[in-house]
Amino acid sequence: MKIVIPGGTGQVGGILRRALTAAGHEVVVLTRRPVHDGDVRWDGRTLGPWADALDGSDVVINLAGRSVSCRYTAANLQAMMDSRVDSTQVVGEAIAAAGRPPRVWLQMSTATLYAHRFDAPNDEATGVLGGTEPGVPDYWAYSVEIATSWERAQEQAETPHTRKIALRSAMVMSPDRGGVFDVLLWLARLGLGGPVAGGAQYVSWIHDGDFVRAVEFLIGRDDLTGPVNLAAPAPLPQRAFMRALRTARGVPVGLPATKWMAELGAFALRSDTELLLKSRRVVPGRLLEAGFAFDHPQWPEAADDLVRRVRGGRTSMRGERSPT
Repeated sequence: MKIVIPGGTGQVGGILRRALTAAGHEVVVLTRRPVHDGDVRWDGRTLGPWADALDGSDVVINLAGRSVSCRYTAANLQAMMDSRVDSTQVVGEAIAAAGRPPRVWLQMSTATLYAHRFDAPNDEATGVLGGTEPGVPDYWAYSVEIATSWERAQEQAETPHTRKIALRSAMVMSPDRGGVFDVLLWLARLGLGGPVAGGAQYVSWIHDGDFVRAVEFLIGRDDLTGPVNLAAPAPLPQRAFMRALRTARGVPVGLPATKWMAELGAFALRSDTELLLKSRRVVPGRLLEAGFAFDHPQWPEAADDLVRRVRGGRTSMRGERSPT
């Protein structure tokens, strides 16, 4: 298959590019700064010669959008909104104009769309959308607005010959340098991997091997459309999540952090405390109903695998089953 990945130069794009290329597919990445073979220049906002890459392709996986690993200032939040909505709209325009449009368009979204809650998990059918929770920072609602606007841009695209899926993804855990797992492992090694603000907030995650397999599964299932949660079926409280990571790395102690300490740490890392404090209890209802089987459903085993790969200096995924 020919697979086009707009915005495919980040961590998730790298994971998909490696795996899909290794599987024998032709992978084209749309990027502002072409470097590798298969890279095509685009600006993420306007139609241009890059649109020819989509014409005759089989699959589009749009990952474009400003990184969330930043301080959530008004300017950065607006950049997140604009980069996601603009790129999604222009991908839709390119698909609509194609003589031979792709048969499926997978659009990145986020599990952040769901409400900050502890009482019950969020699946696609019964999950509660966020934005109105009491007692949380006001700007958390804007994060939800970004997510809903992102998905709406895909929904409104006039692409009648292309099946559309919104990937409500949890954090993708891989051993790649600079990714979220790399940061969490670094904190654990420093002895800072303890509970944050009590650690009751849920962490939703997905192993990189299962992420790739889920994408392949969705490409092959012509009966699936709309939003799909890409998350392991066993989210867990942050204190248990970090305890399992410390065990996998052989670190016996993780110092706890209060909310204000988390704010200082996020400031130092040029990140935001929403990524640490929001309870994301997300489960993959539609994937499980469709028969997808996770290779890494539980975090302790997934953490062991990821730590082994870090120690081995490998980012490749071994021992994965073919998509169910």
